[in-house]
Amino acid sequence: MVSILLVEDEYKLAEILQRELEAAGYQVWYAPDGSQALLLFQHQSPDLIILDWNLPEVNGLDVLRRIRQQSAVPVLMLTARNDLTDRVVGLEVGADDYLVKPFHLPELIARVRALLRRTERIREMLTGDRRLHETAIQYDGLVLDPQDYVCTLDGQPLDLTPLEFEMLSLLVSHPGRTFNRMYLVETIWKSTFIEGDRAVDNTILRLRKKMGRMGDCLETVRGMGYRLRIPNNFENRP
Repeated sequence: MVSILLVEDEYKLAEILQRELEAAGYQVWYAPDGSQALLLFQHQSPDLIILDWNLPEVNGLDVLRRIRQQSAVPVLMLTARNDLTDRVVGLEVGADDYLVKPFHLPELIARVRALLRRTERIREMLTGDRRLHETAIQYDGLVLDPQDYVCTLDGQPLDLTPLEFEMLSLLVSHPGRTFNRMYLVETIWKSTFIEGDRAVDNTILRLRKKMGRMGDCLETVRGMGYRLRIPNNFENRP
């Protein structure tokens, strides 16, 4: 059963929300304040969090900041704040969606389901991207053999670490697709991205140096992440 952590200090509202969420088939953990929310988050590992902004002891934004230091769990924020600036702050801190009070219960349930569907699609993508190819991958003079972790460029071997090899394999397998840092950390390192982590950037920098004439094909997409540029007359074949 999908579990939800509900963090709301208005008891009557929380009671209604918990009842409706359970009726929709979810298991609900309830916390009336930020401190208890952080404890439940650590012990229960919920699949989604519904988080009120204005909370006693530790406010919702601080709770969200702490959660984002260790988890990418989807978070739907509830608040009476309807100002655009406040909404932007909430999203930039790490909220996945935002619902202003008062709201209709069907809309809340619909947003919860949409966030869970999005999370499931991302998990499916992660699973697919983590699978190594069974055959060699060829790209404009690059050949990557996932069985032996061997990479050559124009017939010359490239000395890549396993992480560099997996990063390059992922990018080469999806030329033109942009990958953000969070996704790359979860896919390649199989861990949670922490803001400020430079592991992806440093790996890309090393790859550019090692790839010689192909180094410029590793493009930085400002504000988004990295991708492998599709060169002219490109042919990608297994």
